[in-house]
Amino acid sequence: MSNKSGNPPAARLWELFNVFAQIGLFTIGGGAVMLPFIQKAVVEDKRWLDDEEFADMLAITNSAPGAFTINASIYIGYTQRGLIGSTAAMLGMVTPSIVIILILAYLILQGQSIDWLQQFFAGVRPIVAALLLDAALKLRSTMVKSKFDFCLLCLGLIMLLLASINTVLVIICGAVLGVLYPRIRQYRHAKPEAAAAQADAAEPKADLTSTDNAEKEAD
Repeated sequence: MSNKSGNPPAARLWELFNVFAQIGLFTIGGGAVMLPFIQKAVVEDKRWLDDEEFADMLAITNSAPGAFTINASIYIGYTQRGLIGSTAAMLGMVTPSIVIILILAYLILQGQSIDWLQQFFAGVRPIVAALLLDAALKLRSTMVKSKFDFCLLCLGLIMLLLASINTVLVIICGAVLGVLYPRIRQYRHAKPEAAAAQADAAEPKADLTSTDNAEKEAD
């Protein structure tokens, strides 16, 4: 199954596995931290998706149950090679985590100190924040196209940062507003058009009445 953007040919199964295995191996923190790495690999390097398709993928995978990274690998793998592509991409994403967690669990059970790992994480966190900001700036023109989009962005930030509302509820709120907004606009535009149509229909009747009155006066 080829991708919708139609630029390069569909990815090979090993390529799908390898790309997501590298993302899973070298990304510390998971979740949103992997977003800039996925965006660079899938959109910029491999061109499996364009910016708009990547934005659609983010909306779908963040709305679905489960981990974002797993959902993203399944979605992208499916766009390339169908169900078997989803499986290859998903296995690539989870395999490094499984191996690393098993190694760390073994070291902890053996009484090994992992203070160096905590120091490593402390150095990585600020860089991860910079990567997330970079990915957000690259996607801004694709995901915020109108005043309505900007208003939703501000509303989401307020709900998440100030009100500390659950992420799922924020996504549901955005989805509901996204469905209602076009219908409200259509209804508001339909009312003046209906009034104008009624006025146009009334004009011939008024003209006919005036003509009849004129004829009666002439008689």
